[in-house]
Amino acid sequence: MSLQIRTAVIEDVPEILRLIRGLAEYEKLEHEVVATEERLRRSLFGERPAAEAVLGWLEGRAVGFAVFFHNYSTFRACPGLYLEDLFVEPAHRGSGHGKALLLHVARLAAERGCERMEWSVLDWNTPAIDFYKSLGANVMDDWRICRLTGAALEKAAKA
Repeated sequence: MSLQIRTAVIEDVPEILRLIRGLAEYEKLEHEVVATEERLRRSLFGERPAAEAVLGWLEGRAVGFAVFFHNYSTFRACPGLYLEDLFVEPAHRGSGHGKALLLHVARLAAERGCERMEWSVLDWNTPAIDFYKSLGANVMDDWRICRLTGAALEKAAKA
């Protein structure tokens, strides 16, 4: 049976949260997950959605997902698309499902007039890096992610 990919709907929130937890376990970051069903409902399906999600389904069960949102390139003066998360359950890897999800999002980016699509990958995740390179992605070693969260973000906001 082939993977069926569709845009997530609000009823999919429990599945999205389950897959987020699976991703966090894989990345050894379970301690960072504070997402709840209510937060996902609000942020993905509320008045002003912050991101979108697609789910990959096999035989009535979600086995993978991608979460993404639009960003903007000042150098190109055009929209882009940022892939926040791409995850396929371990039991379903190696079947092309991750590639199908990533290419689905790439098609959405192209249809929406985005001139680039970006994402991050953990430096230890060699299988993912090799996979992305096989698709023609440029892994940019000269850029670093900077992040403000929690107390540091609050402090910066008050400065």
